[in-house]
Amino acid sequence: MDKRTVALIAAFGASLIYAINHTIAKGVMPTYIKPFGFIFLRVIGAASLFWIASLLAPKQKIEKSDWPRIIACALFGMVINMLMFFKGLELSTPINSSVMITISPILVFILSAIFIKEKITALRTIGILLGFSGALGLILFGAENRQDAPNIPLGNLLFIINAASYAVYLIIVKPLTAKYHAITLMKWFFFFGVIINFPITIWEFKEVQWSSLPMDVVYKMAFVVIGTTFLTYLLNVFALKTLKASTIGAFIYLQPFLAIVFAITMGADSLNLVKVISSILVFIGVYLVTKRPKNTTEDL
Repeated sequence: MDKRTVALIAAFGASLIYAINHTIAKGVMPTYIKPFGFIFLRVIGAASLFWIASLLAPKQKIEKSDWPRIIACALFGMVINMLMFFKGLELSTPINSSVMITISPILVFILSAIFIKEKITALRTIGILLGFSGALGLILFGAENRQDAPNIPLGNLLFIINAASYAVYLIIVKPLTAKYHAITLMKWFFFFGVIINFPITIWEFKEVQWSSLPMDVVYKMAFVVIGTTFLTYLLNVFALKTLKASTIGAFIYLQPFLAIVFAITMGADSLNLVKVISSILVFIGVYLVTKRPKNTTEDL
């Protein structure tokens, strides 16, 4: 098997784990652990794994001037982003979450246009309008009568905040990735993520009845910590050694499809006309915004 095939399998594996996560995480909240408590478990578990992994990574000293940016990355990438996603998932549904997070590339482009003056074309403008109309459709008309989804419009709105926070993270983390090893960055991001999340999440974490948790719930929690938070990152880093960044980025279109298939297969969600139309609008919008002009060179 050649290196490119192995890299594609790694990228697919990361997307598959992300897709499954929507249903797995939803299945344990809030019955066994509330969303903020789950985030504390997630960040402290991932922090432990990345610090252990750092023993095998190159030793690097962080420059004093980079600490504020590192703390900001933790705030947007490991605090606001995660808290809003898991709280939104508690209130909404796996299919809604998988569709809403795909607007991140649109938000990244908007922020890039504001802060680094990236060119806004007519095609990208149409993409932005289509993407947000699809997201708005889910917020306004995606409500269903579901006992496990008590406030779908609010949950969908939190997914928007989640996507916006992650978009900010992607913008501000870029300069750091050129200076430091990935493991070095992640161990510090999650270190500060634990500290900032602690006063917000510790109370729900302490409510968990650990001794009475069924084993299948323990496995699901482990999947979120080890699979969704730690392994997916390593798989994407491995894939990036062989594949172009744009190729990895294309897998964002695959995640909602896999998430929808898994959620329906497991009986955790269902499709309706609003979800289908909104999903199509979001996907077309993301495609138009991320489509590279013909006269530019593709990123390596």
